[in-house]
Amino acid sequence: MTTTSASPAPATDAPTTGRVLLAAPRGYCAGVDRAVVAVEKALEHYGAPIYVRKEIVHNKYVVETLAERGAIFVDETDEVPEGARVVFSAHGVSPAVHEAAAARSLETIDATCPLVTKVHKEAVRFAADDYDILLIGHEGHEEVEGTAGEAPEHIQIVNSPDEVDKVVVRDPDKVVWISQTTLSVDETMETVRRLRERFPTLQDPPSDDICYATQNRQVAVKKLAPRCELVIVVGSRNSSNSVRLMEVAKEAGADDAHLVDYAKEIDPAWLEGVTTVGVTSGASVPEILVEEVLRFLAERGYGEVEEVRTATEDLMFSLPRELRGALKAAGQGSGRPEREGRRALRVEAV
Repeated sequence: MTTTSASPAPATDAPTTGRVLLAAPRGYCAGVDRAVVAVEKALEHYGAPIYVRKEIVHNKYVVETLAERGAIFVDETDEVPEGARVVFSAHGVSPAVHEAAAARSLETIDATCPLVTKVHKEAVRFAADDYDILLIGHEGHEEVEGTAGEAPEHIQIVNSPDEVDKVVVRDPDKVVWISQTTLSVDETMETVRRLRERFPTLQDPPSDDICYATQNRQVAVKKLAPRCELVIVVGSRNSSNSVRLMEVAKEAGADDAHLVDYAKEIDPAWLEGVTTVGVTSGASVPEILVEEVLRFLAERGYGEVEEVRTATEDLMFSLPRELRGALKAAGQGSGRPEREGRRALRVEAV
């Protein structure tokens, strides 16, 4: 753990009421940074507009910032003019979406997180072996829709442990589970435990489906939450991993926890009687938003910031193949995502 001071320093007349425990890792993961930089590079290379199917990542600030630069966000490919260029979001898409894009002669840039792609490949492989596939995840989430679309006849979605009793399979000895990458680790394992009670030969995926960043951020919150009366999670409400962080904070011992997109959404009443505030951010949140929260807290007397680090991340993903080739041909870089000062990432993942 290290102790630092928030910037800028608190106002001279602000009461010294407490401190901040700042989780690390937090914020952008490798897949998110890759997807956001893909849209930025596409705008620089091809010029505006660049169409993006769904939100590139689930963060209000990121989406609004990219829209200001010329990205146009649409719900479906039929909203994209024929022959135009469209980026698929980090959450992934089903084969049907790829087919719809091809039918409209769209130039596609697939920014699906490689860890999501891994789950897609698992689904295809298990379906080819004629397994019943139990996809643990939130029905309606874009990632779950994309994964389920890989093998719709073999996959059924299990939203929570409470839905395990409703599962029906053809052969109890030929069942496997996979999961959405952004779930609560503890809740997912409880779902698996209950599934295994019903299906003792239930097979596991070849490796963890819940991504490293989701797990790391939850571990960091679990470590700081018992020491905090309040935990503030920076993230959007449609961000699954951000919502999970708020839930994990409460389950791990924080008296209260709130999810905010911006510092201005913090209610000063939350701070009444609070001596220690925990701060973290979801995997789709740029560090600039965390810094705004630290300034807000410093101005109210929470100027001492202690970083609680539980892991160091160094994973990097190359940019999408389609974009990487275009940039290389134009002599515009190696295809690696680049850090930008405005994001000021504290974690080591790019």
